[in-house]
Amino acid sequence: MNNSKVVSSIKEAIQLAGLKDGMTISFHHHLRNGDYVLNMVMDAVADLGIKDLNVNASSVFDTHEPLIGHIKNHVVTGLEADYIGGVVGRAISHGVLDKPVTFRSHGGRPSDIEQGRSPIDVAFVAAPTSDTMGNCSGKYGKSACGSLGYAFADAMYAKKVIVITDNLVPYPLADFSISETYVDYVVQVESIGNPAGIVSGTTKITRDPVGLVMAQYAAKVIEHSGLLKDGMSFQTGAGGASLAAAKYLKDIMLEKGIKGSYGLGGITSYMVDMLNAGCFEALLDVQCFDLGAVESIRTNPRHREVTASHYASPSVRSSAVDSLDVVILGATQIDTDFNVNVHTDSNGYIMGGSGGHSDTAAGAKMAMIIAPLTRARLSIVVDRVLTVSTPGSTIDVLVTQRGIAVNPRQQELKERLVKAGLPIVEIQDLKRIAEELTGTPKPIHLGDKVVANVLYRDGSLLDTIKSVD
Repeated sequence: MNNSKVVSSIKEAIQLAGLKDGMTISFHHHLRNGDYVLNMVMDAVADLGIKDLNVNASSVFDTHEPLIGHIKNHVVTGLEADYIGGVVGRAISHGVLDKPVTFRSHGGRPSDIEQGRSPIDVAFVAAPTSDTMGNCSGKYGKSACGSLGYAFADAMYAKKVIVITDNLVPYPLADFSISETYVDYVVQVESIGNPAGIVSGTTKITRDPVGLVMAQYAAKVIEHSGLLKDGMSFQTGAGGASLAAAKYLKDIMLEKGIKGSYGLGGITSYMVDMLNAGCFEALLDVQCFDLGAVESIRTNPRHREVTASHYASPSVRSSAVDSLDVVILGATQIDTDFNVNVHTDSNGYIMGGSGGHSDTAAGAKMAMIIAPLTRARLSIVVDRVLTVSTPGSTIDVLVTQRGIAVNPRQQELKERLVKAGLPIVEIQDLKRIAEELTGTPKPIHLGDKVVANVLYRDGSLLDTIKSVD
């Protein structure tokens, strides 16, 4: 073999990989809303006349709107994802796809791939840097996105693997993530994406007074939970109130001289600041949420890339979520049994997905939901969520600006928080307070067609999502 797997185009790579009608192709989402690769590949597939494909994308963002056209033209007839943004989600909710979408969690997806329950024929790996034999990394290049954690299972288990890069370097790339041993072909393109699109969604601390009140409550819940001690591990999301809670937690940890073990998950600059301030020994990073995190993972050996399996798979010998003490999560709805919905909005339209929500809730000693009591004149607390994304049995606390509800399963925690003087209320009372402000919403009438199946992290069916008429 000559010292190159480089081929001239995406079309040539697709043909060499033997892609045929009815097969499954896969993508990762580390470029988030800046990704160009999924759309480029799907256009090439359509030009080649290949149809009836199943697309397994770890996440689908609004930038992937052209996927709707490929669905309508029957180039794509199946879709699997951990998260689907509102643009494609709305089309799915209106029934554009004949077969139901399969939703997994970030841990369930690699588990199913590795166990053969979700086979991939051709994986397309967007790589910010690759050498001529396919050793590749997300840490370097003009499109650097940091960790490639979600792409490992695809690369290791797909029948054929195509690396697509906009920074081709000579062999060997010394600091690689995915190795050449899994790669069949390499394609160089002008651009794989816009790195600014990595920062999609809210990745800045909120200045909203309501959000800051919730963040202070959340930090105090952690402080008085009995878990805030040396060796604590922690994960938070990229929402404004969650990031503010991390900032308040950092202040408490520094004041008390507490040193945690690791920060986990999708990593932001705020978690990097906590690492550099000495709040944690290490960061375990499955996905960088902003460019500050990309810089950190490139330069700091204590900021470690981990695979999605290492992050959250339920079928490996152990994963990082199994050692997690505290996780802060969001919700579009939570019901009086503490079941959480992050898949659909209050009208039933798909606009999200579990991601690592159900994985971390299952693994953490304390899973906390932080959310405003009302959104768009609707109570966040309902009798029954439209979609169960995360079972209430794994959620411990709900923090709102009007009070904190503790799952009845956690009486010891409730007693600790009452003793600390925090405003503890029953979740039913939060629902009543919200509805006094907003009124009781009209019931949502959904269609009969199942447009998505929501799988729990172990592969079991957790819920179904119906069409919106």
